Amino acid sequence: MADANINQLLQLIVTHKASDLHLVSRSKPQIRLDGALKVVNMATLTGNDIKALCYPIISAKQIAQFEENLELDFSFELPNIGRFRANFYYALGEMGAAFRTIPIVIPSLDDLGAPAIYKQMIKREKGIILVTGPTGSGKSTTLAAMLNEINTYENKHIVTAEDPVEFVHTNNKSVFSHREVGQDTSSFATALKYAMRQDPDVILVGEMRDKETISAALTAAETGHLVFGTLHTSSAPSTVNRIIDVFSGDEQPQIRAMLSTSLVAVIAQSLIPKIGGGRIATSEIMIVNHAIANLIREEKIHQIYSQMQLGQETSGMRTQTQVLVDLVKKGTISKEHAMQYSNKQDELGKLI
Repeated sequence: MADANINQLLQLIVTHKASDLHLVSRSKPQIRLDGALKVVNMATLTGNDIKALCYPIISAKQIAQFEENLELDFSFELPNIGRFRANFYYALGEMGAAFRTIPIVIPSLDDLGAPAIYKQMIKREKGIILVTGPTGSGKSTTLAAMLNEINTYENKHIVTAEDPVEFVHTNNKSVFSHREVGQDTSSFATALKYAMRQDPDVILVGEMRDKETISAALTAAETGHLVFGTLHTSSAPSTVNRIIDVFSGDEQPQIRAMLSTSLVAVIAQSLIPKIGGGRIATSEIMIVNHAIANLIREEKIHQIYSQMQLGQETSGMRTQTQVLVDLVKKGTISKEHAMQYSNKQDELGKLI
């Protein structure tokens, strides 16, 4: 394919402020703009076209890994263009590729318009803070802004374990050890185990996807470290359930006890299209106070939601429904989009 190279395509998504680029066999390139896919006016690609576009940006070792494993996850930076996360894969025997933009300039919490409670929770010396939501909901950006806040004001050693490393922080007051799974460490669980010997103050776990990683993260939080992690859950109470359900029945009482003392907060995030273009991050926030800690310990997770609705002016908590109602009232998002993204459509329907 002679009418573009990969640098030009990636420049295109940066110029248009798109989030993703998709190269799929038997299709023209497509970019994701404000959450929706848009076709790029270029020739239809074959698997060989995609290979010719993509192979120049990876090493011989990565090519060998990709051809052996049929999957490849990595991140990279193109000078004067931007930083990207990439996934190469096969579909019906043909190569495909997905690229996501990663801002080089890391936003502050103020840049994101984040709730004030975020700045309070990250001042904790120990515990675990979870940012959850579906793929593409801005979890990595929120976490990067939180670490940026710590880096700006506190002298800490921050160890990150990611697959792949996304945001690369410049040491300011804090010092960062960025570790990439597969390159610098063999797994998230291994990275967490050895992080204990690296004198960390803060640990970021890119994904808490298995029992070993979750267990290690909880132990790190209990032993005096502030741990940040992500899960693909859509609400704060479902996040607590997801963590507990990873463990067998006889292990669950201990995990509930650990969670009740170690969990600081759960932020369940989604990105919703705004009226007039662009997207806005909505976040359900659960802060673990004495009452919620008791509910976790006593296996009464179903009561957490009603607890989150109480005394929100003082607690900093909020439910997704309340956030959506406020955004509809302000004319920021449409009723249709609010309903589409809602976890509790019946409740939201009555309120709007």
